[in-house]
Amino acid sequence: MKIIKEFKEFAVKGNMMDMAIGIIIGASFNKVIDVLVKKVFMPPLSLLSGGINFQNKSIILKEAVKDTSGTIITDEVAIGYGAFGEAFLDFLIIGFTVFVVVKFLNRLRNKSHDTNDKTVATPKDIELLTNLTALMEEQNKLLKSRLKD
Repeated sequence: MKIIKEFKEFAVKGNMMDMAIGIIIGASFNKVIDVLVKKVFMPPLSLLSGGINFQNKSIILKEAVKDTSGTIITDEVAIGYGAFGEAFLDFLIIGFTVFVVVKFLNRLRNKSHDTNDKTVATPKDIELLTNLTALMEEQNKLLKSRLKD
């Protein structure tokens, strides 16, 4: 029964919900990045390369064997370097896109944590801690002035 209680605490306290929300947002973000790469970045790159389809580029190690009717008896053996190159290019574009998005979100987060910047609402916990710090500094000044007297 202890394990059921622990699971309930895990699920209710937010760990499971945080994970679920992260997975759902991650899946949605993956779709956005996939469309961005395939429909926005790849067409101009394809145009620059003269419309070459890198997916089909390969080094054939052994040709396919066909019988007299043209039916393939054994498949060809090939190293698909084009598919690897395209996957690597996708990885670079996706990595750069994620970097730019995270940088933008970090800038927004840092801006929201700046208590002096009034253009963005400061989270309540940061605001309360700032007020608490100011009060403590004020009390310290008062105590120091009373000790000097």
